[in-house]
Amino acid sequence: MSATDTGSEPSQGASPSEATLRRLRETFNGGRTRPVEFRKEQLRGLGRFLQDNKQLLQDALAKDLGKSAFESDMSEIILCQNEVELALRNLQAWMKDEPVSTNLLTKLSSAFIRKEPFGLVLIIAPWNYPLNLTIVPLVGAIAAGNCVVLKPSEISKNTEKVLAELLPQYLDQSCFTVVLGGPEETGQLLKHKFDYIFFTGSPQVGKIVMAAATEYLTPITLELGGKNPCYVDDTCDPQIVANRVAWFRYFNAGQTCVAPDYVLCSQEMQERLVPALQNAITRFYGDNPQTSPNLGRIINQKHFKRLQGLLGCGRVAIGGQSDEGERYIVPHGVSGCAGGRACDAGGDLWAHLPLVTVRSLDEAIEFINRREKPLALYAYSNNSQVVNQMLERTSSGGFGGNDGFLYLTLPALPFGGVGNSGMGRYHGKFSFDTFSHQRACLLRSPGIEKLNDLRYPPYGPWNQQLISWAMGSQSCTLL
Repeated sequence: MSATDTGSEPSQGASPSEATLRRLRETFNGGRTRPVEFRKEQLRGLGRFLQDNKQLLQDALAKDLGKSAFESDMSEIILCQNEVELALRNLQAWMKDEPVSTNLLTKLSSAFIRKEPFGLVLIIAPWNYPLNLTIVPLVGAIAAGNCVVLKPSEISKNTEKVLAELLPQYLDQSCFTVVLGGPEETGQLLKHKFDYIFFTGSPQVGKIVMAAATEYLTPITLELGGKNPCYVDDTCDPQIVANRVAWFRYFNAGQTCVAPDYVLCSQEMQERLVPALQNAITRFYGDNPQTSPNLGRIINQKHFKRLQGLLGCGRVAIGGQSDEGERYIVPHGVSGCAGGRACDAGGDLWAHLPLVTVRSLDEAIEFINRREKPLALYAYSNNSQVVNQMLERTSSGGFGGNDGFLYLTLPALPFGGVGNSGMGRYHGKFSFDTFSHQRACLLRSPGIEKLNDLRYPPYGPWNQQLISWAMGSQSCTLL
């Protein structure tokens, strides 16, 4: 769920000093974060932060994005709490050395993978899900035993304030620090050496972060966005599709990076889908959606004005009214769109849903594959073969058949993009793995040297034959 940029309005604060970064690195090098009990203590502190400050966080999210308590709980607070609880339950199992198979050449050795923390980690979070996309990667970084510099978004300023002022009270400040500031401060922050960088944002800013990481050859995860297609075939019940698409398109006022950015369907389905979408919007948000407590707001005036300028694409078939004072745009759909501009405009995190005409499943797949790989892709059909065809013949970060982004609530599934929509993955154990270096280890006895004669020069045909045989044979995993 990435935002399209990191913003341009700096808040108070600055990049950490060299002394702060040195202190964090010295703490890590001293081994403080490695014991399992220390990691659990920090995770429990994170859980208390979420529990103790639930009302404050709900209020902050309401001020920043107009989120209802339901949306805040479902998409932010509960998901963060679940990640903390999952990590606490499974941390010891995740941390265990992982035995691997050996061959006859290493038969008497112990071979295993050790999960080690990278060291000093930088997490840069976006504004559209300012709690979720800050805390969920933080859970993984803590569970893996790293020290962390946390950079929340300055655009979601109320949530940033809660994180900056209260979160440090629940964590060991010799290991974790929260950094404030806008793009300039973030740029200064990226000039420092980190052992891992985790960034959520737009592909444009992701390229800047990745370029900065190359200075120190720092490994990186990029959670980016993309233009997410939604294919609807003629076998569907238009009202069922409209209910599901409207809910997750207009959730968080459309400011969700895995929401559908455009619908591909036939002209006939489009004519059936438009009134069904209007009906769903009215049932969800009332005759006057502006007064609904369940519909959020655009994050700030700058984003509102930019999005308002994108309303010229196609014929507005649903909604389209706006109120700059409230940063409100009526959920709407546009039909009669040319595919190019409609799909480009749709990726700007707002309640805008272009309807693009295609004549067949093959044409829809070709349309999708001509563009950058999306973060999410959706297909609706009463024919399972149609859904499977869309799954098999396309590529995306995630996929939903006949539903929306509920797969994000499953920590057993990885979340991440592919190509232009990102690299790397997290959620649940995938978060722990992302922030862990998997170290290959082989432990051998210092004795029994006679067995090693086979590998020492001078080499002859017999050595070569035996080595080839010994290296090709596999034994059972050593437990």
